[in-house]
Amino acid sequence: MSEYTKSELEEAITSLVSTLHKCEKMQESGRLQSAQKTLNDRRVKALRIAVSLIEKEMRRSDVD
Repeated sequence: MSEYTKSELEEAITSLVSTLHKCEKMQESGRLQSAQKTLNDRRVKALRIAVSLIEKEMRRSDVD
């Protein structure tokens, strides 16, 4: 596992998932203006990618 411990990666996922849920709630509310909606959509995509990459790293390190 690169330079991060499993515990650090788990904490990172917890934090990212929490932020992701908050951003998804904002998307569902329909109260965002156009520019805010675009920014939030990009945040959601980036957070999903980050969580996916961390999970992939954790699975890879379990095999090693």
